[in-house]
Amino acid sequence: MYRLSVYRQLKNRASSSHLNWITLFNSTRSNHTLSFATVKAEEVSGSQPAEVHNLVQGKWTKSSSWNTILDPLNGQPFIKVAEVNESELQPFVESLSKCPKHGLHNPFKAPERYLMLGDVSTKAAHALGLPEVSDFFAKLIQRVSPKSYQQALIEVLVTQKFLENFCGDQVRFLARSFAVPGNHLGQQSHGFRWPYGPVAVIAPFNFPLEIPLLQLMGALYMGNKPVLKVDSKVCIVMEQMLRLLHECGLPVDDVDFINSDGKTMNKLLVEAKPRMTLFTGSSRVAEKLADDLSGRVKLEDAGFDWKILGPDVNEVDYVAWVCDQDAYACSGQKCSAESILFMHENWSESSLLDKMTELAARRKLDDLTIGPVLTVTTETMLDHAKKLLQIPGSRLLFGGEALQNHSIPKIYGAIKPTAIFVPLEEILKDEHYPLVTKEIFGPFQVVTEYKDNQLPLVLDALEKMHAHLTAAVVSNDILFLQKVIGNSVNGTTYAGLRARTTGAPQNHWFGPAGDPRGAGIGTPEAIKLVWSCHREIIYDVGPMPLGWKVPAST
Repeated sequence: MYRLSVYRQLKNRASSSHLNWITLFNSTRSNHTLSFATVKAEEVSGSQPAEVHNLVQGKWTKSSSWNTILDPLNGQPFIKVAEVNESELQPFVESLSKCPKHGLHNPFKAPERYLMLGDVSTKAAHALGLPEVSDFFAKLIQRVSPKSYQQALIEVLVTQKFLENFCGDQVRFLARSFAVPGNHLGQQSHGFRWPYGPVAVIAPFNFPLEIPLLQLMGALYMGNKPVLKVDSKVCIVMEQMLRLLHECGLPVDDVDFINSDGKTMNKLLVEAKPRMTLFTGSSRVAEKLADDLSGRVKLEDAGFDWKILGPDVNEVDYVAWVCDQDAYACSGQKCSAESILFMHENWSESSLLDKMTELAARRKLDDLTIGPVLTVTTETMLDHAKKLLQIPGSRLLFGGEALQNHSIPKIYGAIKPTAIFVPLEEILKDEHYPLVTKEIFGPFQVVTEYKDNQLPLVLDALEKMHAHLTAAVVSNDILFLQKVIGNSVNGTTYAGLRARTTGAPQNHWFGPAGDPRGAGIGTPEAIKLVWSCHREIIYDVGPMPLGWKVPAST
């Protein structure tokens, strides 16, 4: 009776959400309005500021204070975020505490929810495929995390494809179990993927839709109850996405959405004690969370990402273009951005650097192919450049100047795409290595050169790095590829002439390696690793052997 009751509740809810979804579809097609949206992306401005609310225990709420976000392009106050303070955390603590350790669903409890979430994914994927909806989210992303329209739209399309990947039965396939025969008749061991229950998702500013949505849905698919925190500068994007998910049938009390400063969020995590917290962001904060939460974390933290150009020089135009995209698309604000380029001397003799210089010069603020840097100031980036240029043999390849004729506020950064050459021998010196490998989350990269007999030095440089997210080995020389791949660690490594460091789609693992706390994103393997644990159930039901007697004590 319980199972039948649950099924009927979900069916009624799905029928209601289906009607809402049809309304969304029809209204979008008929009058170009979006029934789920509380803002219009093009109209968010200093004269028409938007508001972002919190979601807790199924209700959208405000707070006692507002954090005013400045427009990264002109400095006007254009978004008001209702940020929860420490005295207002109790509803969020209570909401997480209501979710048991065995989750909202698991293979033995409310399996109908696997089907419901597959249905939600189907509807959400279809909605994001509508031109009006994808355009809305792309433009909203541009407003808060300025990047070219194409880069913003790609983020929406990757998110849509991810949802398509988990339509229908694909959610329950994530919970696929296995069985092993036992030692006697009636005994079998079964392995299951089990949820953690109450969990937390903390997401950064640079991909306001893709990162939080993919991790949030992964948490839900596996049976968890997540509280979601997105950087306040861009949280409006996920607020609107949650409203869309509700129209597509997601129960309003499945996810809590909190806006707060870092200190308040840390207090929530310590008090609510989520069973697992996924953090994407800086290494410094990641390590603090690991300590505060007794290691109950998965991390996708900072990446000082490298690219090696092998000895075989081919398709110079293409390789130069990929280098430009990897280092400077989204103004370098990708955790996978190319931070250092090791080029074989054969590439130095080609036109590669000239072409990279030309491509960097094409980037303009007008089309946001270069734009505001939201976490590093202009002064900090230019000061870093000056320090690098004090290293013997270093030289400025291009950039190294502030953008001109703009109204980007000083709290953000604005520099031209920059590349600085530093000799390999100098990079490896103890007094220079920490400076050269310091991650600058902006349009900034280091370039160096190596000879055939210096490949071991390049590999030494890789071994000394602390972050191992993405990497690229640009070569079709299979022996060279084997040598570099076999002596490196990075979790997402592209190999071959067309190798890149950025642009990870939804169809392969994206995440670091070399750290047991490392988190992946996007694939079934990533979802199962991050959002579930292994549970073994051993059935032993008999029958008893004929003539069994109590044996002697052992």
